[in-house]
Amino acid sequence: MERHVDVLVIGGGPAGIQFASRLKKLAPEKKVVMLRPEPHSMVYCAIPYAIEGLFDIKKTFKRDELVTDWGVELVLRAAVSVDLKGHRVVDDKGDVYVADTIFIATGAKPFLPPLPGVEANNVYTVKTQNDLERIIARIENGARRAVVVGAGAIGIEQAQAYVARGVETYLVEMAEHVLPTMLDVEMAMPVHDVLQKKGVKLILSDTVIKLEVKRDSASRVFLSSGKEIELDPSIDFICFAVGMKPDISLFEGQGLEMTEDGIVVDNFMRTSLPGIYAAGDCCSGRSLIDGKPLSGKLATNAVQMAKVAAAVVAGKKDEYKWFVNGVATCAGDLRIGATGFTEAIAANRNFKTVSGYGETTNMFPMMPGASNLKVKIVADTETGRILGGQILGYSSVTDKVDIISLAIQHRFTLWDLSHLSYSAQPWQSYFPAHNAIVDACEQALGKLEERNKNVRCVE
Repeated sequence: MERHVDVLVIGGGPAGIQFASRLKKLAPEKKVVMLRPEPHSMVYCAIPYAIEGLFDIKKTFKRDELVTDWGVELVLRAAVSVDLKGHRVVDDKGDVYVADTIFIATGAKPFLPPLPGVEANNVYTVKTQNDLERIIARIENGARRAVVVGAGAIGIEQAQAYVARGVETYLVEMAEHVLPTMLDVEMAMPVHDVLQKKGVKLILSDTVIKLEVKRDSASRVFLSSGKEIELDPSIDFICFAVGMKPDISLFEGQGLEMTEDGIVVDNFMRTSLPGIYAAGDCCSGRSLIDGKPLSGKLATNAVQMAKVAAAVVAGKKDEYKWFVNGVATCAGDLRIGATGFTEAIAANRNFKTVSGYGETTNMFPMMPGASNLKVKIVADTETGRILGGQILGYSSVTDKVDIISLAIQHRFTLWDLSHLSYSAQPWQSYFPAHNAIVDACEQALGKLEERNKNVRCVE
C-alpha cells in the first residue's frame, strides 16, 4: 500500500515526540505519521532507578498519547528502506509512505568497542526496554559480580544501581577520574569518595583490552594494567557505557551529508537534502561556545532541536544556537551538575582559562539539614567570558547549572555573572551576603586582576 502524507517522522524518542506534537500544535492541518519500531518510547534517564527497584519498569514507558492526543498517527513499525530524494519510505510490513517532509529522529545507540569477546551473551549496553529487562533478569537470577565499563553519568548510575541490588560492582574508566567530560579532577574527588563508600570498586586510568569467553559468556575481563576480573559466566555480567553512536545506517548512500557523529544539519534543522529535517542524537553538532564540532547526545538538546524543526516546518521563525550541554547526575546523596567546558576540555580547544570557586551551604547554616554546596566557574582569560561551571551539593543543583548555562548562552563575562541578582531565604539559600556562583566569579576575577592590574573583563 502506498500513502501520501504531509510529514513523516522516523523515530519516536524525545526528538520525534517533541517535533510531532509541537508541529500539530502549530499546524494542526498537517497530516503527520510517526514510524516507531519500539513498543514503547522510554524515559532513558530513569532506567538505572528501575534496575535499582525504586519503581516498576512500566513507569519508564512514555504514554503514546503524548503524540496521539495531538492527532499524530502512530505506526509501530520500523522504516527499512528509504529514498530520501524521492521522499519515499518503506516500513517493515511493506507499506510505502510518500511525504512532503521527512523528519529523521532515529537517535543513537550505545557504542560497543571492537574488543575480543564483546559478542558474549552476558555483555550489555543500556538504552532499550530489552536492555533493561535483560539486566534485571541477570540480577534476579543471582548475579554476584558485575563490571561497568565507562564512568560517565550512565556508568556511575548503573554501577550504583547494581550495588544497591547486592551485586559486587567494578567501575572501569580510562581517564584518571570519573565523569571526565563533566568535572575537572579536583571536583571529581568527592564523587570518588561517595562511590567507594557505597561499595563501587573504582578502577581508574585503565582500559578493558579483551574478554575471555566460555560457553558463549564472558568469564574474565582483562585490563591494560594487567589486572583481571573473574566472572561466573552463568550469572555475572558486563555493561559497557562508553558512549553513543548515531543510528543512521538506514540513510547511507542517500546523498545525505553525515559525519561520524551524525547527520549534518544547519541552525534550522535542515539537512543537505530539500524537505529532509533531522534533530536529536542522530545529528552531529557543534558547541555554542566556540562553534567547533561537539557531540551533544542529550534528551534536553534533542527537545530544543525538535522544537526549532517543528517551528520551521510550520512556517514560523526559529533558530537553534547549538550545544551548551548542561547535565546532572548523582552519586549517593551527592548531586552533581556541570555545563559548558571543563578546564581540561577548554585547554584541548585552545582556550587559556581562569577558574574560581564558591562554597556555601544550601540554606542558612543554622537551619536543620543545611549541607555544603560548591561551585566552580571556568572562564576565558582573554575576555573573561564564562566557558563552564561545575556544581556539587546535597540538594538539587540543576537550578545552578541552568543559571550558568544561561550565562554561557548569552556570552556573559565573569564581571556580568558576578553581578547576578539573587534571592535569599533561610530554608532555600545561604545568607544574603554570599552566593556560591557570585563568589566563584569574584574569585576568578581576583586571579585575573593579580595577573594584570588593568584587566577589565567586558567584551
